[in-house]
Amino acid sequence: MTTEALPIKIRGKKIQIDENGLVCLNDIWEAAGFSKNQKPSDWTRLSSTRKLIEAVLTKATGKSRSWSKSDFKSVLCVKNGVGTFADPRIALAYSEYLNPKLALEVREVFLRYKSADPTLADEVLERATDLENEWAATRALARVKRNEYTKTLDEHGVEGFGYANCTNAVYGQLFDATAKKLKEQKSLPKNGNLRNAMTKDELVYIMMAETLAKGRIEEEKPSGNGQCTKATKRSASFVREAIEADKKDRQRPLV
Repeated sequence: MTTEALPIKIRGKKIQIDENGLVCLNDIWEAAGFSKNQKPSDWTRLSSTRKLIEAVLTKATGKSRSWSKSDFKSVLCVKNGVGTFADPRIALAYSEYLNPKLALEVREVFLRYKSADPTLADEVLERATDLENEWAATRALARVKRNEYTKTLDEHGVEGFGYANCTNAVYGQLFDATAKKLKEQKSLPKNGNLRNAMTKDELVYIMMAETLAKGRIEEEKPSGNGQCTKATKRSASFVREAIEADKKDRQRPLV
């Protein structure tokens, strides 16, 4: 399984959606059948497209003019070696430009994606490999356990940066790094989804640490950012000890 989250599919083509919810226009172009002279770079230069982009910018930012670079990147950006990514509304307009029938397929898939239709994910996974299915299942369970853990933190007075501190307590014990450092190690952007870039084993370790921390906090009843971070760190340390002990034991010569 690649460490990226599973993308959606249109006409058998994987359509990438980045961490900001922008859709890869190059993938839509390939799904349409590589229409000559209709590449994203050709289309975005059209005056009608520029007007559309401005309309989406106005809707997204609340500004009618004076958009910043970050404003533009929030609805349209070019990633070297990957392609052009755009707001779903722009992506739909592009698919209509390429092929009206394709546009209907894109609209249906995006509506299901936006509504978090679980059957859409299941359809993708049916065509995925066993390793991809295993990773997706682990990621889904880890997400459930993460939500349970953060709910417990909330019930015990954690607020603001306390959630990040508790998370970094887990990462620090398991991987000797903060979330920021792990993103750098995995070549992720600042706002990238770190757990979507985790391996299956890494997700399991985190899930175990957060599950143990949840139980400890519920039993010991610490209160506030500092105490809950300390409790989380202690539970995560036992997971690290188990990992290291098992690794050391496997390195022992067989008798």
